[in-house]
Amino acid sequence: MALTEEQVVDKIEVLENGCVQVRTATVIKKDDVEITRSFHRHVLTPGSDLTDQDARVSAIATATWTDEVVSAYAAAQAPAEVVEEVVEETP
Repeated sequence: MALTEEQVVDKIEVLENGCVQVRTATVIKKDDVEITRSFHRHVLTPGSDLTDQDARVSAIATATWTDEVVSAYAAAQAPAEVVEEVVEETP
């Protein structure tokens, strides 16, 4: 009776804003028969460090994250300017 555990990146999705969603499956097998599977997800934002990522994730992110995509994402995350309107009351 041999139990094994394997982690596999089984889904990579690119969102409209350039973020990359990664789903990793943890598969536990008993004598090469899968007995359980659980999932973990994480999101990478445009321009994130890809050092510890799966090679396929890095390739997709690198191809997706053009300078324009990274700039647009950063601009969308900047806090909106608050515009104060001065209203003068006439007596």
